[in-house]
Formats: sequence, C-alpha cells, structure tokens
Amino acid sequence: MAALTPEMKRLVDVQRLGYVATVCPDGTPNLSPKGTTAVWDDDHLVFADIRSPGSVANLRQNPIAEVNVVDPIIRKGYRFKGEANVLSSGPTFDEVVAFYRKRGVRSPIRHVVLIRVERAVLLVSPAYDSGGTEEEIRAQWEGYWSSIREGEVPDPTGE
Repeated sequence: MAALTPEMKRLVDVQRLGYVATVCPDGTPNLSPKGTTAVWDDDHLVFADIRSPGSVANLRQNPIAEVNVVDPIIRKGYRFKGEANVLSSGPTFDEVVAFYRKRGVRSPIRHVVLIRVERAVLLVSPAYDSGGTEEEIRAQWEGYWSSIREGEVPDPTGE
C-alpha cells in the first residue's frame, strides 16, 4: 500500500514548501524550509539541495527526517516522517534534477534528498477546535493575507 494518499500528494504539489527537520551532530534539532519539496512517487518525497549544506550533512550522519507541509490558508497539512537518502550522482539523481529543471528551477542542485515516507500524520490547527468550518477558516486567513498585502497588520483571530 502506498504511503502517500492522493490528498497528501495534492497538498505537497500545491504548496511546494516543506519544513524539513533533521538532527544535528550534537543532538539538537535543525529545521529548514525547502521550497523544492515535491512528491517523487507513492512512497517518497524529494527536495533539492540548493542551499542546504546543514540538512545534507545531518542526514548523512543520521538519515531520519520529518517534513511538515501545511496549507497556510486552511490551516491543515501533514507531518511526514521517514528515512532520507542523499544522492549526488547517478541515474536517479539525474532524473530528479531533470524534474526540477522542468519545474523551472535554475539554481545549481548539489544533491537531491529522497525521503521514504514511513509515517504520515494529519496536522490540523486548533482553529477548528471551536467548531469552525474549513470555509470559515479559509475566509478568515484569506482576509488576513489580503490585509497584509495592503500594508495592514491585522489580528487574524479578530481579537
């Protein structure tokens, strides 16, 4: 059975920004945004190392990663956990680089990181705890971001 459902794939494909957590050699966490987060196949996520030397070094030492991808408007997403494989050459590396070139990535790609998703958990904002619907949450946050674009800094909670 595939680790990634169609809904998970859709969210990752639409958002493209994932936050990748790795473990530093001293045991502290490292969290790094990856604007190249993508679905590779039914069981793998991938990101390109454009400016990720710390993440890559950490994964070479301890290949476990967690990737969070969240839709900031509906305040829902997924937490993906699994084992990472850092590639710097070979057929799969070339295939992934070609995938990113088709997507318009022009930056040098030093490595690609394939993460075999072993566990995926739904993330849902506490904004839903009071009974708000997805449509209400969407309207609230679309209004917030619209205000930001207009130069305001509103309180998204309405308080």
